[in-house]
Amino acid sequence: MSARDGGLEAAWYRGAPWLWLLLPLEGLFRLVAAVRRGLYRRGLLPSYRAPRPVVVVGNITVGGTGKTPVIIALVEALKARGLHPGVVSRGYGASGDEFPHRVSASSTAAQCGDEPLLIYQRTGVPCAVDPDRAAAVKALLAADSVDVVLADDGLQHYALQRDYELALLDAHRGTGNGHCLPVGPLREPVSRLDSVNRVLYRGGSDADSCVNYRPVAWVNLVSAEERPLPAFTGTEDTLAMAGIGQPAQFFASLESLGIGFEEKTFPDHHQYVAQDFAPFRERIILMTEKDAVKCRPLAGPDAWYLRIDASLPQVVVEEIAALARS
Repeated sequence: MSARDGGLEAAWYRGAPWLWLLLPLEGLFRLVAAVRRGLYRRGLLPSYRAPRPVVVVGNITVGGTGKTPVIIALVEALKARGLHPGVVSRGYGASGDEFPHRVSASSTAAQCGDEPLLIYQRTGVPCAVDPDRAAAVKALLAADSVDVVLADDGLQHYALQRDYELALLDAHRGTGNGHCLPVGPLREPVSRLDSVNRVLYRGGSDADSCVNYRPVAWVNLVSAEERPLPAFTGTEDTLAMAGIGQPAQFFASLESLGIGFEEKTFPDHHQYVAQDFAPFRERIILMTEKDAVKCRPLAGPDAWYLRIDASLPQVVVEEIAALARS
């Protein structure tokens, strides 16, 4: 069995019968989630209203749905319209103890998390990180003049009020077996999608609701040299390394390019160390851009990441641009 086929996540999407044993826990999870959200909606728990519009890009499922490329594409689209977006994130995986952290050219993934660092390196827009997203927004607005705040993840972070919610789903995987944790992959019931402004489907077909991801080039981690997509087509002794939410999608991209490779997977947001690469020094290493921001000092001279661009429905961009101008 491939590493991509096992574990609890696979059980959610294939409907493993033993998950029914966890139904009492799901009931408790749903109750707690509903009570918590209700307390915020009624103002019984405090929440922060920012002076600038806040757009949350998140999901209701566990695992990666491609939020980071969507944030990057949205930032670039807003900049192209003369707007000044900023980004906040909880900084998942950050081990630093100084928050809020304003991401800069000297920031490391250990300080701010891999996703905020990737967003900053690709876009250069102001980015603030704090497990308390309201604190991150306050720090961002105190230091930078922005028209709109994009919150990377945080659909369930109700301590931060929002003006627009964008939920992402994988068109193929959908909502799995339709159950909440731990019986299924949902952080909130499917009905939560009825209250968001837009649902975008990764790999969907409808022009107004699909997100498409396009591989652009291979980029060397050390030299930043770029090579075209067929550069490694036909190679066999290649190591494909991934520490992301859905590594199978990265591996499928390599297969579509005709690359022969050995898989090496790590948990999402894995903190890489030199020993992870020691056995593979003589091989070509291919990885995602999210992994690459943590691996530049570690991977060696023949390590490359696949740069991906996302394309968004114009209706979504225009709605958020109008909000930013309001």
